[in-house]
Amino acid sequence: MEPDVSIESLSTIRIAVVPTGEVPHALLRNYHSMLLRHHTIPLSAISSFYSEHQKSPFTHQPWESGSLRFKFILGDAPASPWEDFQSNRKILAVIGICHCPSSPDLDSVVEKFNATCKGYASSLVQRCFAFCPDDSQLESGRKADNLILFPPADSQTQEFHLQTMMQDIAASLLMEFEKSVLKAESAGTILKTPLDSQTSLSSEEVIKSKKRRLARAQKTIGDYCLLAGSPVDANAHYNTALELARLTADFFWYAGALEGSVCALLMDRLGQKDPVLEEEVRYRYNSVIMHYRKSFIPDISQRVSPLSFELEATLKLARFLCRRELAKEVVELLTNAADGAKSLIDASDRLILYVEIARLYGTIGYQRKAAFFSREIAQLYLQQENRLAAVSGLQVLAMTTKAYRVQSRASMSKDSSSKCSLFPLSPCCRVGFVLNHGGDGGVGGCGRGEMVMVYGGSMRSSKSVVLYGHEIGPSGADVGKTHHQSILSLFEFQWSTIQMVVLREILLSAVRAGDPLAAWSAAARLLRSYYPLITPAGQNGLASTLESSAEKLPAGTRCADPALPFMRLYSFPLHPSQKNIIKRNQDREDWWAGSAPSGPFIYTPFSKGDSKDTNSKQDLVWVVGEPVQVLVELANPCGFDLRVDSIYLSVHSENFDAFPVSVYLPTNSSKVITLSGIPISVGPLTIPGCIVHSFGVITEHLFKDVDNLLIGATQGLVLSDPFRSCGSVKLKNLSVPNISVVPPLPLLVSNVVGGDGAMILYEGEIRDLWIRLANAGTVPVEQAHISLSGKNQDSIILIGHEILQAALPLKPGAEVTIPVSLKAWKLGLVNLDVTSASKNVSGNMGRNLKDGKGPTLVIHYAGPLESSGDDPTIGQPIPPGRRLVVPLQICVLQGLSFVKARLLSMEIPEHVGKTLPKPVSITNGSTRDAINDSMNNKNGLMKIDPLRGNWGLRFLELELSNPTDVVFEISVSIQLEDSSNENNHLADVEYSYPRTRIDREYSARVLIPLEHFKLPILDGSFFIDGSTNSNFSEKSTKAELNASIKNLISRIKVCWQSGRNSSGELNIKDAVQAALQTSVMDVLLPDPLTFSFRLVTNGSDHTGKSDSLVKYSEYKGSVPTHEMIPMEVLIRNNTMEKIKLSLSISCRDVAGENCAEGSKATVLWSGVLSGITIEVAPLQESKHCFSLYFLIPGEYTLLAASIIDDATDILRARARTNSPEEPIFCRGPPFHVRAIGAA
Repeated sequence: MEPDVSIESLSTIRIAVVPTGEVPHALLRNYHSMLLRHHTIPLSAISSFYSEHQKSPFTHQPWESGSLRFKFILGDAPASPWEDFQSNRKILAVIGICHCPSSPDLDSVVEKFNATCKGYASSLVQRCFAFCPDDSQLESGRKADNLILFPPADSQTQEFHLQTMMQDIAASLLMEFEKSVLKAESAGTILKTPLDSQTSLSSEEVIKSKKRRLARAQKTIGDYCLLAGSPVDANAHYNTALELARLTADFFWYAGALEGSVCALLMDRLGQKDPVLEEEVRYRYNSVIMHYRKSFIPDISQRVSPLSFELEATLKLARFLCRRELAKEVVELLTNAADGAKSLIDASDRLILYVEIARLYGTIGYQRKAAFFSREIAQLYLQQENRLAAVSGLQVLAMTTKAYRVQSRASMSKDSSSKCSLFPLSPCCRVGFVLNHGGDGGVGGCGRGEMVMVYGGSMRSSKSVVLYGHEIGPSGADVGKTHHQSILSLFEFQWSTIQMVVLREILLSAVRAGDPLAAWSAAARLLRSYYPLITPAGQNGLASTLESSAEKLPAGTRCADPALPFMRLYSFPLHPSQKNIIKRNQDREDWWAGSAPSGPFIYTPFSKGDSKDTNSKQDLVWVVGEPVQVLVELANPCGFDLRVDSIYLSVHSENFDAFPVSVYLPTNSSKVITLSGIPISVGPLTIPGCIVHSFGVITEHLFKDVDNLLIGATQGLVLSDPFRSCGSVKLKNLSVPNISVVPPLPLLVSNVVGGDGAMILYEGEIRDLWIRLANAGTVPVEQAHISLSGKNQDSIILIGHEILQAALPLKPGAEVTIPVSLKAWKLGLVNLDVTSASKNVSGNMGRNLKDGKGPTLVIHYAGPLESSGDDPTIGQPIPPGRRLVVPLQICVLQGLSFVKARLLSMEIPEHVGKTLPKPVSITNGSTRDAINDSMNNKNGLMKIDPLRGNWGLRFLELELSNPTDVVFEISVSIQLEDSSNENNHLADVEYSYPRTRIDREYSARVLIPLEHFKLPILDGSFFIDGSTNSNFSEKSTKAELNASIKNLISRIKVCWQSGRNSSGELNIKDAVQAALQTSVMDVLLPDPLTFSFRLVTNGSDHTGKSDSLVKYSEYKGSVPTHEMIPMEVLIRNNTMEKIKLSLSISCRDVAGENCAEGSKATVLWSGVLSGITIEVAPLQESKHCFSLYFLIPGEYTLLAASIIDDATDILRARARTNSPEEPIFCRGPPFHVRAIGAA
């Protein structure tokens, strides 16, 4: 049998191409490829070389449309014993190839060529092509016969020269065919085949033999007509041969003539096919097969048999019908051919038959059947105990891996560029491959080189044939239907057993062939894919095979198929808070705007909520020169300890330096490792996987391969999940982000001076800290901005913005220290409720209550607009900036807590004094200015004198509790503006109240006097009625008053101190406003009239001192009895309008009885004490003088009261009355007078 046969093969002329002299192998292949371009020579092109010496037997030669077809066979080949039966099996021409620079003696070349041609007895034309001769060779070569010189020239000229010579050879062959036809017509021609009997013949058999000779001669003439390109003449001779062969029952030659007639029919149709022609070919070839079967001779079946021709005819018909529409018929033919393979005598014929069957099955899409017969081919090779056969078997098995889903990654890359696999043929028993590698000969595909077949020491070229005519895709086992690409095509665990057998056969073939790389690849695939089905002893054996194969390989050998460990992407860490990269907008002053994520977190899922593609990869930016890290998880699910010599990130570009690490994985274990590297140049960067050096070979492990494996494990399509079997947790499938590398950027590193930055503060505590910023990058910081984020931002009361701006540009290695002042915030209401609940349940004061949600400093900074070292070009992207996040690690503990706040009133009787407060004067008539002056002047406030007392004194009582483990001291201070200070700065005024101490788990009350904020003037602008006539100015005045009230409240400070360094301030603003919500008018607004008593003498004013006062001073604030004591009452008008009033003065004893009236009066008086009509000017004082004479020593109380006549709206609003007829009554505070007896 012969490979790659078809019905048209009967019309092909075989030409042997033999090297003559020393010809380099690469040049021989090049010259051979040049000849292959001229495999068809049109008859119209050879007319100039053709000369008709006698009348041509080809009477119907198609000179316009016909052609001669050549088949070039590279190498030596013995003559076939079936040459007489089929003339196309003969070597009809010999072409020698000579390379003149390698063989300078052309005479010896000619002698060698002539000697070689003697081995081809059937050759009709001989030519020796000598390429690249020099001048001397050109002179000597012209004398030699059949030597064609090809002088050095360009490729186009040589192609034209070669085409001309091939046309000459075609014309010579045509003329020789005419001679052969005339010779075959003679009666003396003897045509024999190995089937013919060698015994003596009877007379009847002799007569029949003569008729057979005529039939065979006609069949031979028809063969030459086919070779000459004349199908009409061939068909006529074949019909004659068929009639004669039928008469003589020469079934074998009858079948051969019928085959030739089919070939002539197809040649006449010029390759056109139609159903009628197809049916005719099917009918005739079925007859051919039947007559080949009839020619079977049992007596010689062990020596020679026509079975090979029967099977060859079956393959020709199957090839002619090989279409998916006729798959059923083709499968039937191939099944019959496969059954007949068992009866073939020659193992080479069986090998070729399996090859053709595999090819045809692959053409119609029956890939598994094709793979099955390919394995049968490999078994025939492996039956031979030699290395060449093992190499051939290895290559055949390598081509079955795609159908069995155990394909090598290297062959996958080759299949992506080629849709077919080349299957080099060689007969089995006497045949071996001579492989000249032009590249790697890995198991992933056929090695590059010329495949030739060796027959008994002689060399005959064989064309490589296509094993699978179409790309192998996922298909059913026997139905031939192509399914869509799905994950099921990747994982078919029901094939596990046969897949393991295929890989085992590849492994054994590679070991026998001496190919350590192929053996390593097969062992790696076997161990990686089927470790759950392999016993621990088998796993250790495969590991030993990997190590022994690696010892035979050179150091640094790479293999496309990874072994262990399994590897998946565990995490692709984003930039830490100190390295966040921000897109830079140079058109805005706040260039970072829109880049920072919203919310208190560094990353929030809502930052990309408007993205339409939820499966899009995340972008990641790396910086040149800054180390990066990737977390990878490794797994070793096998029963041996695994040592990984080195593993590092795989980057196909040249802008990244990866750092290798070594890993040790015990049996059935997994480990998460950190792989790092440094980007070295700007540009995009892709990390598909890792480079692993284990078992002595370097392999690339791709993340996507393991991802597909894990997907198959979740769907039950693969045997096992290697990570779950090692005890690893289930992870979400991660994808490698799109990575881009940007130029070097500045890098700020922060640390808190004097500690780690963690602070524990009590509520309200004030603390100063210093943050040091250092530029650890290689470019300076030219822009920087500090902002706040997170919760409790108002706790930051001072940030050194100016210091940071003054330090710019901050060069590499430079530092700057920024001060930050913060005040601990107040714990929320939820925490206070929790405290109360825990206190009620267990008696605990909430000692463990704390809040660690501190604010965060966010520093946006950037370097120069143009990266250093780059030429400033238009359109060059601006280097991005960075965001440094400095979280202030503050833990706020509950300090002093408010229990309740309330407003208290207190009345302290005042003694009759000598002086009064300085009255408020209005210089320009502006009420508001007077009010502001009074509020801003500490002397204008009516301070409390503990020795004098007061009437209607109001205090704010704050009840505080201490749930902590420390002791607090409380102090009250009031912040006022010192009018004596030229710069008008605020000065703290602390009254001499003793500090309040609160021990742990105790409570205390703090009193805050509110009389300091009593306004001295009662103005109409303070009362805004709710009528619709209220205008904008009234509303504005009310707003100013509210602002003044808030300002006054803010000047009250309740501070605490604990230990030496811990101090803070209580926030009492809310408590004061809540307590004063209903009494703010009484607290802040004065009475319309105020009354005062003092001792005077006749002729003295209120500022002078009389002799009587000096005399009374020796009584230490008391008056003597039995003396007339001059006094006066001062009535002050605190409003802006004149007031007319009726004044009454009374004196009461300790029992509250009026002691100046009645029969039992103990006090005598002179002057007027009742019904006194007085008019008091605005903001002025009026006085009324009288004298008292105390008869009995004791305690007496002076009271002044008045009824205001014609009260204004202001007075009625202050008195909270709206009735115009209701009198307005004003009473002054009681003044105590102590009368003592004379000494």
